[in-house]
Amino acid sequence: MKHKVLFLLAVFSLLSVSSNAQRGVRIGYIDTEYILQNVPEYQDATAQLDTKVIQWKSEVDLRLAELDQKKSQLNNERVLLTKELFEERFEDIRFEEKEILDYQQKRFGPNGDLMIQKQQLIQPIQDQIFAAVQEIASSRDYDFIFDKSADVVMLYSAERFDISELVLRSITRSSKRTQATNKAERKAASEEEIVPDYNEAVEAREKALDDKRAQRLTDIEQRRAEQQATRDSLKSAVEARRQKILDDRAKERAERENRNNPQDSTSVKRDNNAKKTAAEIAEEKKQEQQSNREARQKELDDRRKKILEDRKKAKQEREAKSNQKDSIPVK
Repeated sequence: MKHKVLFLLAVFSLLSVSSNAQRGVRIGYIDTEYILQNVPEYQDATAQLDTKVIQWKSEVDLRLAELDQKKSQLNNERVLLTKELFEERFEDIRFEEKEILDYQQKRFGPNGDLMIQKQQLIQPIQDQIFAAVQEIASSRDYDFIFDKSADVVMLYSAERFDISELVLRSITRSSKRTQATNKAERKAASEEEIVPDYNEAVEAREKALDDKRAQRLTDIEQRRAEQQATRDSLKSAVEARRQKILDDRAKERAERENRNNPQDSTSVKRDNNAKKTAAEIAEEKKQEQQSNREARQKELDDRRKKILEDRKKAKQEREAKSNQKDSIPVK
């Protein structure tokens, strides 16, 4: 971490010193991961390595499965074996398990075959990338070229400073020269333009286009926000107009009911309802209907109770008369 801080401080110091020079500081960056993904030789070698890794994993998994089967078999036969024979077979299983772990470490450990072959695979491409960066920096007068995939944290990077494509084209041209089978192919590869001359006017135009594009996007977002605000305002006006229409209709309905029913109490009630909203009037009507239902239900319950009492009383009177007829008078 300390080395990173010192490195960034050194970069900023150089930038501040160079800012006083006649020309501006030229900075570029590359994306090593992107370059590697687009180098055919690296992709072919990676595919071959992946095939080996799958083979190694299958071999380890097979041996571990066989070892688990031996452990299970030993546990099942434990009661049938003597102590010495059991310990001997158990020691053989432990030795075999250690061999499998050693083999796994040899293939996939920090210093195993996988890491070694990965390093051998990526090292030539890294050398080509370094050579291409040196060539581009020298021909285009770059002061600094960073690696986006490295430990240096890049919080933002403009696309126009990305020279990964130039590096990739340089590696491709070198590969063509190496693979050329005749003089004509070698000449065509050497004459292929890989690093165009630096043109300040062209880059200034590119920067102006980027700025215009950014401004256009800002204007589009602003227009969208204004359109949304206008739509919201129109929606609010429509809702207010709709509510006013409902209120006016409720008021007219209340006035018609008031004209049809001239009673004073009802007139006062209609005048009050005319001042209320449709929702309030509907709620009051609902409450009134509920009260009427409750009153009718209470009236029915009282009537039913009275009928039951009358029936009970009549029954008692009939029983009393019947008892008097059946009784024998005492002399």
